[in-house]
Amino acid sequence: MALPEFDYIAAKSLEEASQLMVSMGSECVVMSGGTDVILQIPKNVAKGMKTVIDLKTIPGLTRLDFVDGEGLYVGANTKLFDIQSSPVVLDKMPAVAQAAHYVGSNQVRRKGTMVGSICNASPTGDCGAILLAMNAKVKIQSSEGTREVAMDDFWPGFKKIAADKKKGELVTEIFIPELKSGEGSAYFKHAVRKAMDLAIIGVAAWVKMDGKKVADCRIAVAGGDVTIVRGKKAEEMIIGRELTDELIEKVAEQASAEMNPRSSLRASAEYRYDMIRVYTKRAINKAVETMKA
Repeated sequence: MALPEFDYIAAKSLEEASQLMVSMGSECVVMSGGTDVILQIPKNVAKGMKTVIDLKTIPGLTRLDFVDGEGLYVGANTKLFDIQSSPVVLDKMPAVAQAAHYVGSNQVRRKGTMVGSICNASPTGDCGAILLAMNAKVKIQSSEGTREVAMDDFWPGFKKIAADKKKGELVTEIFIPELKSGEGSAYFKHAVRKAMDLAIIGVAAWVKMDGKKVADCRIAVAGGDVTIVRGKKAEEMIIGRELTDELIEKVAEQASAEMNPRSSLRASAEYRYDMIRVYTKRAINKAVETMKA
């Protein structure tokens, strides 16, 4: 792919990157891995973009730490491959490692980042659903300070994120709470091909059990609307009830019914509705199966 001309700046600090964003406005885009940004450069240049600001040269953004009693911290420059292959992530949060593994190809995962994936704000993104289901938070920094945003509030609309580019805000870290006793999570992706393909739908579930009853549950669907969304009515239906195959079937039907998928070249809306039902069942069952003792 031939790219049009543009300027390139390797930022040396978050402060520098933030200030450049404020001064350049819509004339710049920010990248870390660049696997999404580079593909969008021709379109962005046509819209007036002149400069790419690269964050991968900024030190201190490759954190991948699991802290007992807290959870997993993922830096903005942490590669997807490092997440999928981390023994700690595979042990403590296998669904997160699985979601990272689903993204693109091996080559893409060695360059792309989880933060970049959620900032691309694709409604069928592989990482977003599991982060939403597991109640993750993102750290957003600028010259004005630091704030945390829950994944529930991270995508205010189609291809939009909570970070304000005009203020020079950058997503610097993801935090995923530790799975405690009685909790489990899972993510399933449905696509035409097993690799290098965008999801038709993806469903993630986080379940907390109290004996045979569901104490809490979060269900997140990619490909169900213009953003990755939760099936909140389905969650309400399952919480406080004894888990049975019949209940899971009804919950899956409800999760599908409250979505608003679109038809596209990859799949019709009708097909997506049916697959959301199927994969919601699988995600709930897998979450319970992998529950922490």
